[in-house]
Amino acid sequence: MNITIQEQDGNIVAILDGSLDTSVAPEAEAALSPLHDVTGQDIILDCTNLQYISSAGLRILLRILKSAKSKGGQVFIKGMNSDVSAVFTMTGFIHLFKFK
Repeated sequence: MNITIQEQDGNIVAILDGSLDTSVAPEAEAALSPLHDVTGQDIILDCTNLQYISSAGLRILLRILKSAKSKGGQVFIKGMNSDVSAVFTMTGFIHLFKFK
């Protein structure tokens, strides 16, 4: 799992590449922790290259969403493949996030 965080067009973009599962969850959570400090900018989770997400990965994304909402921000998800989209649909997460 590779995670890159950068600023693009006034937004904070986290690019997720690989599988976000239980085995990489602690490292992924640490890599994404700067997103909890974002204020005044939207967060975009670029899942174009995310191949798989487990419940551990969903928990990480939910924490990011809750943190952003508590500061008046928004979190968008971009570029999900059909497998990741199916997980979001089955778990109801499709109704929690906004999509680009």
